[in-house]
Amino acid sequence: MRVVVGRIGRPHGIRGQVTVEPRTDEPDQRFAAGSRLLIANTDDVLVVSAMHWHSGRLLLTIEGVDDRNGAEALRDTIVEVDRDPLELPEEPGEYFDSQLVGCQVFDAAGLDLGEVTDVVHLPSQDLLSVTSASGREFMIPFIEQFVPEVDIAAKRIQVTPPPGLLDE
Repeated sequence: MRVVVGRIGRPHGIRGQVTVEPRTDEPDQRFAAGSRLLIANTDDVLVVSAMHWHSGRLLLTIEGVDDRNGAEALRDTIVEVDRDPLELPEEPGEYFDSQLVGCQVFDAAGLDLGEVTDVVHLPSQDLLSVTSASGREFMIPFIEQFVPEVDIAAKRIQVTPPPGLLDE
């Protein structure tokens, strides 16, 4: 399964380094030296020869990209990695977005509320975007208090939303 892990930004310096906007909780693992990054919607591969953090920005050196022009040609490129669909993040209670999207959401009484269609990442917390069978969309804060049970294997999430959250 291919998943997006970042977007290449502007060049950094004149020796071909690029900035990267990580879209993963594990940037040090996904962008480590030797990592193979797949260019979205293609079969092209970029190989990371070095990575480091500079002033809070992730910088990569890519094999074969030796100057600013080569780095500029990669600007706005979305990069992906192959990941086992059953792989879980290292921290317990964390999930990849791709594992949550498509899960059916039920309340404590077993009522089917809909399907997770997106995971929205905000600075304060993540939200599950759930779309009901009637097409209504609502957001549930992805915190243990409101989402006590996630069963990835069964593609099932149980929620206990506070009163009024699901009201129209």
